[in-house]
Amino acid sequence: LFYTSFILTSLNCTEEVTMTDVRHEEDYETTAGDSKRNSESETANDPWALTDDVGDYTKWTDMTKLEQLKAIFKSFIKFVLILGCLYLFVCSLSLLGSAFQVLAGKTAGTIFGNHSFLANPVTGLIVGILVTVLVQSSSTSTSIITSMVGANILTVHAAIPIVMGANIGTSVTNTIVSLAQSVDVNQFRKAFAGATVHDIFNLLAVIILLPLEVASGVLEKLTRAIIESIPSLKKGKKSPDILKVITKPLTDKIIKVNKKVIKIVAKGKSLPPGTSMVKSVCGSHKAIVEELQNLTVSNTSGLVNITVSRKVNVTKDVDIPCRSPNDFLFANTGMSDGAVGAILLIVSLIILCVCLITMVKLLQSMMKGKVAKIIKKVINTNFPYPFGWLTGYLAILVGAGLTFVVQSSSVFTSTITPLVGVGVISLKRMYPLTLGANIGTTTTSILAALAQDEIANALQIAFCHFFFNIFGIIIWYPIPFMRNIPIKGAKALGNTTAKYRWFAVVYLIVVFFIIPAVILGLSLAHIWAMGAVMILVVVIVLFIIVVNVLQVKRPKMLPRKLQSWDFLPAPLHSLKPYDRIVMRVFFWCPCCKAQNTNRTSND
Repeated sequence: LFYTSFILTSLNCTEEVTMTDVRHEEDYETTAGDSKRNSESETANDPWALTDDVGDYTKWTDMTKLEQLKAIFKSFIKFVLILGCLYLFVCSLSLLGSAFQVLAGKTAGTIFGNHSFLANPVTGLIVGILVTVLVQSSSTSTSIITSMVGANILTVHAAIPIVMGANIGTSVTNTIVSLAQSVDVNQFRKAFAGATVHDIFNLLAVIILLPLEVASGVLEKLTRAIIESIPSLKKGKKSPDILKVITKPLTDKIIKVNKKVIKIVAKGKSLPPGTSMVKSVCGSHKAIVEELQNLTVSNTSGLVNITVSRKVNVTKDVDIPCRSPNDFLFANTGMSDGAVGAILLIVSLIILCVCLITMVKLLQSMMKGKVAKIIKKVINTNFPYPFGWLTGYLAILVGAGLTFVVQSSSVFTSTITPLVGVGVISLKRMYPLTLGANIGTTTTSILAALAQDEIANALQIAFCHFFFNIFGIIIWYPIPFMRNIPIKGAKALGNTTAKYRWFAVVYLIVVFFIIPAVILGLSLAHIWAMGAVMILVVVIVLFIIVVNVLQVKRPKMLPRKLQSWDFLPAPLHSLKPYDRIVMRVFFWCPCCKAQNTNRTSND
């Protein structure tokens, strides 16, 4: 509800909604007459349209043989560079997750380990969000939840809201990735919208399905019936690492994270002093050691006793000090987890940004001419009539399949987010691919459940994760009206960030940290305090929704004062006051100067 209010505020704060924007939300459906002329003029003014950037492209038939060879060689070099940047980009995402795990892994485990307040579904939801944001991996958090359920530490009933929260938290990664395209306004608009459509879908699914689950227990009952219908469940093998086979040779030379520490802390067990999140080897072995022993020697009559000290060799167990194997960069550095995590975080973000910017530049140079036009058309065009409605469902299957291959929805969505920014993939096509990624990532928890000893409960929570995403898709995709809500919300956020680029950072901090922290604090307070605040929020949000709809559709039905929000103080309905503050604070930034100059000239 807080998030809904936040989105509605941003919708009012864009102050850029024109008739052109409204017209383009209608899926560009024009019919007879002058439709072609209208669509051409609209495409020229529409920032969301996929443009055909021809630039200084020369036709293949107009080239000489030498120019054709040069073109082939350049394209090959660019393709190799893109693959190399993509590999380093995926590795940097892995290092980013490792950095967050080293920094906050024990804290995440401690949060999971406090089972007393996880019985509250709202608290469980927020815990799932915060832990997933901290470890930067929904696969890790859902695997921990699955192992806790499998060990009977957490019930399936209490784990369902946590899994829902993990679904929301996983969308933070591609939102961070989209920030790397903030230099170009139009690219940033599309990339941020492509990233946040994932956030909006997950939150909308939770808004409907969490109350439904609390009221009826539909997910728990459905999955229990499925588990009981399976005649025999046997322990499976460890889930296959498909993508990690490629990335591990590099990432394992830099850092190895001991993920068992998080699970140990989450299960409420104590850790030995000085336990690090950096992988280490501890234990004991039998060895012959020299010890000083006191021996009492007496004569035969027993009248004289003499104590003699001497060194003797004895065999005993000797503890091996915890030490990392010397096969990766951060092994045995003597640095704290905080220092190692901070260094990794900075390095991984630098590599991520450099690779992303390089890939974007290379893609832009290649996405010209007829070949680029064909690629964009193949990706974004629907099937011929009457099978056009099947295209989105095929995209969902493609997203699920590719996510299963890479075993990470964050990696998949973060990889295609830049493609939305450069205009290769439209926002409408990004949406079903994201939904497919949500389904594909559930295979991680299912495979993790199959590796548990107590397989029934673990598999049940994994199925809850799967059906939560299936039900979310059923609600928010098949009906065109419902499908457009997440897309329009993402476009509103994209338009806002295009005008106020600092809004993206504020969005990340507010949505993924401040709001969950506030709700977590309320959930820990007395039930009446939380209830009063939530009722107040519901009333305010409903009031804002009704007034916003009436302002657009039936303004005459409202009192004159409510026909616009101008009667409120400017900071309550506009981002301009905050923008002026940001510009004063960051007056030295060249990007801010250029942005302020462009905005002034446009005004």
